[in-house]
Amino acid sequence: MTHPRVLVVAGATSEVTHRRELRRGAVGALYLTNAVTEMVAGENATITHYEIQREHPDSFHMAAMYLHAARNSTLASHSISLGGALVRNDIIAVLDGEGVHCTLNGLYLSDGARIVDNHTTIDHAKPHCDSREIYKGILAERARAVFNRQDRGQPDAQKTDAKQTNKALLLSEDAQINTKPQLEIFANDVKCTHGAAVGQMDDDAIFYLRARGLGAAQARDMLVHAFAGDVLNQMPLAPPARTR
Repeated sequence: MTHPRVLVVAGATSEVTHRRELRRGAVGALYLTNAVTEMVAGENATITHYEIQREHPDSFHMAAMYLHAARNSTLASHSISLGGALVRNDIIAVLDGEGVHCTLNGLYLSDGARIVDNHTTIDHAKPHCDSREIYKGILAERARAVFNRQDRGQPDAQKTDAKQTNKALLLSEDAQINTKPQLEIFANDVKCTHGAAVGQMDDDAIFYLRARGLGAAQARDMLVHAFAGDVLNQMPLAPPARTR
């Protein structure tokens, strides 16, 4: 069992980029990762967070992230979840100053009988804040997923602009996702939208690619990568250079 904790405090007008990669443990070992991440952005500060979770398929992963943003700050979290038999990710962001920009992007892949569970909350506490969220899941075999997103617009959060999207691609008849986007709006001058879509591979698109010389597996992989592109294309951080 491991309990990693990350605390990032970005002072006024500072800029921080944080990258974390959780790798798999020993083959056959059963273990639990219980991770906590706290990030505080001061006025006009920028925090960008990247996380790749690729733990052993038999492991258990529980993670919580708490974000707090002051006036005119920018928060961005990009996460990719690949491993774990049971995965739970909780993200709570509080936009506690005017003019905050918040971005949450996530991509999760699961197969076998694994379960991945994502819960996100963005609390718009002050006016003139905007948030954008895109989460996409790709599920195969008997995999299960849960996605719950909650947007809160407090009474003082006038001129809020919030958009959330969750899409899931099911690669088998037995894969399943339960998705529930939520809005709780207590202000009267806001723009808030949410959407959720669940679908399977497009047979016509596969036929189109195969008619142009691609094999079945190659056509399928190309469509899966294109589906994930909306999230991956918003992750500009390149992997570190390998050294001998």
